[in-house]
Amino acid sequence: MTARAANSLGFAACAALLAYAYYAQFVMHLEPCPLCIFQRVGIFSIGVIFALAAAHDPAGWGRRVYAGLLTLAALATIGVAMRQLYIQSLPPGTIAACGASLDFMLKVFPLTDVLVKVLTGSGECSKIDWRFLGLAMPAWVLIAAVALAAYGLWANMRRRPPVLRF
Repeated sequence: MTARAANSLGFAACAALLAYAYYAQFVMHLEPCPLCIFQRVGIFSIGVIFALAAAHDPAGWGRRVYAGLLTLAALATIGVAMRQLYIQSLPPGTIAACGASLDFMLKVFPLTDVLVKVLTGSGECSKIDWRFLGLAMPAWVLIAAVALAAYGLWANMRRRPPVLRF
């Protein structure tokens, strides 16, 4: 498989993950909390990097740059997913009640304050409305981000056979 095809497949996986997130929101009526929105941004970022890598199809150090960017985006997504899993593991009553919506916070507060407030978590982030095979959605996002990071490293760091040009 060429690097372009591998990166295109990574982009398609991210698009599928986001499509399911929107299906869960608009068809299953599961309202995303601010940490869920941040996880979507993370998966979107990974997808954009995969798409850029597929379009650019770099050689040499360019592949390493894309691999590094994919890893950084995946690590950020993993961190947010782990934070939400931690918040969901806390006993009831130990997390603050539901706060303002992300849209409201972005309008009223500076971005740094919004990041701190969202990552602190609130009541809506501790609620578990959906499970698959016993795991909540942030656990699946965590698994997907780890898999996408590993796949992105493989797609962009593996040795490629020399291209014969005539």
